[in-house]
Amino acid sequence: MVESIREGLRRTGGYCPCRLARTEDNRCMCREFREQIQDPDFEGYCHCRLYYKDNT
Repeated sequence: MVESIREGLRRTGGYCPCRLARTEDNRCMCREFREQIQDPDFEGYCHCRLYYKDNT
């Protein structure tokens, strides 16, 4: 799965392959996940499941 997502990132020039819009907010690591990891209580995956924040 990871290799498939990384291949998608190569094809899209670094934009999340799981999103249609090619905006800076969707450039990997996407804005949504960067904001989520700022929350000390957040634990989970980014939208495309490439990154995971462990809350331990």
